[in-house]
Amino acid sequence: MAVGREDGEIIQPRTDKRQYRRIVLRNSLQVLLISDPDTDKCAASMNVGVGSFCDPVDLLGLAHFLEHMLFYASEKYPLEDSYSKYITEHGGSTNAFTGSEQTNYYFDVNTDCFEDALDRFAQFFINPLMSADATMREIKAVDSENQKNLLSDAWRMIQLQKHLSLESHPYHKFSTGNLDTLDVRPKAKGLDTRQELLKFYEDKYSANLMHLVVYSKGSLDKIQSMVEDKFQEIRNSDRSCFQFPGQPCTSEHLQILVKAVPIKQGHKLRIVWPITPSILHYKEGPCRYLGHLIGHEGEGSLFYVLKTLGWATGLSAGEGEWSLEFSFFNVVIDLTDAGHDHMQDIVGLLFKYIQLLQQSGICKWIFDEISAVCETGFHYQDKIPPIDYVVNIALNMQIYPPKDWLVGSSLPSNFNPDTIKMILNGLSPETVRIFWDSKKFEGLTDKVEPWYGTAYSVEKVSPSMIQGWMSSAPNEKLHLPAPNVFIPTDLCIKNAQEKVKFPVLLRKSSYSKLWFKPDTMFSTPKAYVKLDFSCPHAINSPEAEILADLFARLLMDYLNEYAYYAQVAGLHYGISLTDCGFQEMVMKEYENFKFQQPYQQAMYYSSLILEDHTWPWMEQLEVLPHLNLEDLAKFAPMMLSRAFLECYIAGNIERDEAESMTQHVEDVFFKGPNPICQPLFPSQHLTNRVVKLERGMNYFYSKEGLNPSDENCALVHYIQVHRDDFILNVKLQLFALIAKQPAFHQLRSVEQLGYITALMHRNDCGIRGVQFIIQSTVKGPGHIDLRVEAFLKMFESKLYEMTNDEFKSNVNALIDMKLEKHKNLSEESRFYWREIIDGTLKFDRREAEVAALRQLTQQELIEFFNENIKVGATRKKTLSVRVYGKQHLAEYNSEKSEPVEPKTIQIDDIFSFRRSQPLYGSFKGGFGHMKL
Repeated sequence: MAVGREDGEIIQPRTDKRQYRRIVLRNSLQVLLISDPDTDKCAASMNVGVGSFCDPVDLLGLAHFLEHMLFYASEKYPLEDSYSKYITEHGGSTNAFTGSEQTNYYFDVNTDCFEDALDRFAQFFINPLMSADATMREIKAVDSENQKNLLSDAWRMIQLQKHLSLESHPYHKFSTGNLDTLDVRPKAKGLDTRQELLKFYEDKYSANLMHLVVYSKGSLDKIQSMVEDKFQEIRNSDRSCFQFPGQPCTSEHLQILVKAVPIKQGHKLRIVWPITPSILHYKEGPCRYLGHLIGHEGEGSLFYVLKTLGWATGLSAGEGEWSLEFSFFNVVIDLTDAGHDHMQDIVGLLFKYIQLLQQSGICKWIFDEISAVCETGFHYQDKIPPIDYVVNIALNMQIYPPKDWLVGSSLPSNFNPDTIKMILNGLSPETVRIFWDSKKFEGLTDKVEPWYGTAYSVEKVSPSMIQGWMSSAPNEKLHLPAPNVFIPTDLCIKNAQEKVKFPVLLRKSSYSKLWFKPDTMFSTPKAYVKLDFSCPHAINSPEAEILADLFARLLMDYLNEYAYYAQVAGLHYGISLTDCGFQEMVMKEYENFKFQQPYQQAMYYSSLILEDHTWPWMEQLEVLPHLNLEDLAKFAPMMLSRAFLECYIAGNIERDEAESMTQHVEDVFFKGPNPICQPLFPSQHLTNRVVKLERGMNYFYSKEGLNPSDENCALVHYIQVHRDDFILNVKLQLFALIAKQPAFHQLRSVEQLGYITALMHRNDCGIRGVQFIIQSTVKGPGHIDLRVEAFLKMFESKLYEMTNDEFKSNVNALIDMKLEKHKNLSEESRFYWREIIDGTLKFDRREAEVAALRQLTQQELIEFFNENIKVGATRKKTLSVRVYGKQHLAEYNSEKSEPVEPKTIQIDDIFSFRRSQPLYGSFKGGFGHMKL
């Protein structure tokens, strides 16, 4: 039973109908119970106050390794991987992450099997079986995860900042671990990793350092009884909280300029200061106040000035990594080539802006604006998936008093100029750390960070140097933002006159279509508006697509200083190029494609092979340098000369408001003496068409990885099955659900092919299939392809051996997943917009597919598998895309000369292949969405 219980003390949003209760079990485990009778998913998160800062010096990554190991098995449930299998088969998902000072474990699952899932989850913390057999396999999985990160600039630069700190402080450590830290080095020192792992778990995992959140459909009393039954056996060794006093940066780590060589093209400035953690003053929000001003993008802001000078394309500011003992305030600036040449001016302007803030004093009206926006955001927050909600709260529980577990630091309400001034004064030249990343530093550095191999050099930067930079910086007019006119005052809910279940086609003309869906579900003062300009001229060549991309970016850029105020107030908007419709920044983005993960490259090639009317990035990169402002000036009117608008308006909005918004857009573009746009000709309406692979054939496309220093290779093994059809859809989805966990367990956990291993359903504009995605350093893609087929052969027998109860359980899990209600307006809108943009218009899809599932028999699923998925099936259509890393180039070269097996086609030229293939008919057939 619980020894402590406190009701009515937790601050919750005004619109939140859920019930909350805090209890403390007799083993001192603190728990928050959440009852939500409307939920379709139950979830739980356990936050353990032990993270990578606790790693022994001789076993870096041990806390992260332990997180991996707890998933395997327990004394009560000894079958390896049975926990993950149970979660997946009951419509759920599970994961964990290790931070500096905590490790968080979480899952969600369909409501009817939550109690069983929770029991399995509790065993992580009661009697896990960290078997000797699994130890080496999971060390390899941790190593594979680290291999994935080695060429990521984000990971590299975080570790470089850690490296340039006090060696005796845990912040300095390498936190993820790899084969070297978890196997090679310990062995050399006579340490047994598994014994050390067991010791670490016994010594550090104690109930009094844990915080649990449980989110369920049942009453609070029922949830409490369940939690007491399952979690009170967790051992409490009354461990003191782990504390890491002291600062990670001493004087030798301050006043430094670090030049580093990134993997990707581009230049970045990170200006970092150690500060007092704002968590100690979270009601006063000092870093929120300063981040709001230094990161502002309106006229007079630092970013506005840098952008006007042509020196920056992005800027963010705010508190970075922090603990209760130390913290950093970061300003991150994306530089243009010209900005790179003016680094000193940019740092000078930043310090001038900080000086402006000091001279202006701390403004109550600015704090009040921030507070008002935060208050609206908190009290009218959208419901998010329970799995995300429980993780957020479990993390808060370790830091905040119970009354603020839901609020965290999201409601700054105490205006305290002295606290803000204290942090502001800390942003000084005396304590600055400047990290400057650029490919231009290649060959000019003299040091290497040991874990990621980042080349860097360090110089001292004195306050007098920075003073000089401030003096010589351009004399631009920096000033505080204007009052924000977008902060909402009218938050009333409009009565939807019609209780429509699905979007209705409100109006249709030669210019546009308007789909309308009033809010009947969420009762929030929010609206969702989507306007899709279908412009055939935007996609008819690589040049056109690049110019359309540039146009969209420049338009966003042009609107930014005005629209940024709306964004701050919670009104989000975006303009982006769809497949329908500052050169320098774009150039770098296209060039950086080659630094994507190999599995992302493989997915890109598979889309390029399958989707008609797509242009390869290489062609776009080729034309980009030859395009100029004049080309864009000519192109923009041409692009907009003919267009059709597909509009979707939903939420707290009335029918006549939706119509008048659409009418206004039509008037601007299509009406008047010199209209910008003409309606599309019937022949111009765009279609989405996908290559139809031939039955009984295996296609494969092999490509060398674009980054010659990347050791990872990747495979996308895609099985194309059918064109959108309710009965076939559910058969395919049921197969994917049943096979997902066995595939992960066999290919990732047992065979150790790679950390990234996934089996998922795929939908290309209504053409359905299933794909395996695997990234590996240990085996080449050709070998992995064979292992995927071996898995399918093994799975076939499992399908036949499945009991009727297991089949029904999986069917019910999929039904529950389909009947899951949308949690917020934006989630609902994305669902309906997908139907509109694909042209399928099956707004009742979920209900129709559930009806099809209820009729499905096990024999029908087996027949579907035998016809479409089984190795060697006569109707099966497979496409394997193989990307080879540097370790497996010999296999790539030998594969090219090997004879092709019967019923196998090697794709050499994607576009010759694409042109020679038949296409599926498009659902999006033009005016009235006629099917082709």
